[in-house]
Amino acid sequence: MSTLESLVEAVQIGEEAEAKRLARQAVDGGVPPNQIIEELTVGMRVVGDRFAAMEIFLVELLVAAQAMQSVMKEIEPDLKRSSTTIEKKGTIVIGTVKGDMHEIGKNIVISLLEVQGFEVHDLGVNVDALDFVRKAEAVNADIIGISALMTTTMPFQKDVIDILNAKGMRDKYHVILGGAPVTLEWVKKVGADSWGENAGKSVQILEKVMQERRK
Repeated sequence: MSTLESLVEAVQIGEEAEAKRLARQAVDGGVPPNQIIEELTVGMRVVGDRFAAMEIFLVELLVAAQAMQSVMKEIEPDLKRSSTTIEKKGTIVIGTVKGDMHEIGKNIVISLLEVQGFEVHDLGVNVDALDFVRKAEAVNADIIGISALMTTTMPFQKDVIDILNAKGMRDKYHVILGGAPVTLEWVKKVGADSWGENAGKSVQILEKVMQERRK
């Protein structure tokens, strides 16, 4: 098994220290940093797909994402020296709606989006509807991700869409909803664009969205 293959495996199983060591070994051995990122991106996609298929547990997804982020930090100086940049797939503003303090699911999505090349602006939890729109305008976002983990806070997802409609800005953003109580029926009812049923599917959906926007 090559160093690069061992690195991908270490990231997938969440061996953070080993992944950083192998990343350094790979770079020092002449492997281009962009090639490392490409291979790890594919490896993380496999992890996301396995989580979506319920073949692995949440903790396994989280430790893999953490290992990937550690490798990214390790090779960041090498990327800069080689003038290699990661292709940005799109910009997303994401947060959990007002009155809702849940963020585990949101953070998993963020981790997967970041390692797949998205620029993510995390608003955190208990976010006012207008703040989603203001931030999206400020960073020229492509996507707005709105999470709600309780049926009592779901209506605040609709508030964000209502504000976008009132401002005549609805068509500017792809709006994806997420959270345990969210359903496809709810997405259609409030006029959102898609439903992030789980972290893996959210990334798949948004990658396709940005591929279509580039055409």
